[in-house]
Amino acid sequence: MEVSKEYCVVVEGNYFDESEAEHALRDPFIEEWVEQTGKFRIHNFDDIEVVNGISLGDLAIAMIEEEVFRISCDHSGRHLTEDKAKKLADSVRRQAMFDDVRVEPLA
Repeated sequence: MEVSKEYCVVVEGNYFDESEAEHALRDPFIEEWVEQTGKFRIHNFDDIEVVNGISLGDLAIAMIEEEVFRISCDHSGRHLTEDKAKKLADSVRRQAMFDDVRVEPLA
């Protein structure tokens, strides 16, 4: 039985640190959630699905070099397959918050 590889989305943008990049990632999803529901609370991170089976609360962002960040799934029972990572990358591209977006295997 083949074990599926885990992937991540690597993004580049003019953000000073992980916190700024995290806000850039989350804000468009939160705005869309508020438009749909009329409200937002911090516990809604787990309700906002970014791709099938992966919520906004599952995502972790880490700086891997200056202005380059890795988005991965931080939930122990879930991971970003190549297909899910590509869908997440497409969604992040549509948000236009990062200059470059690409999918890579998680080392």
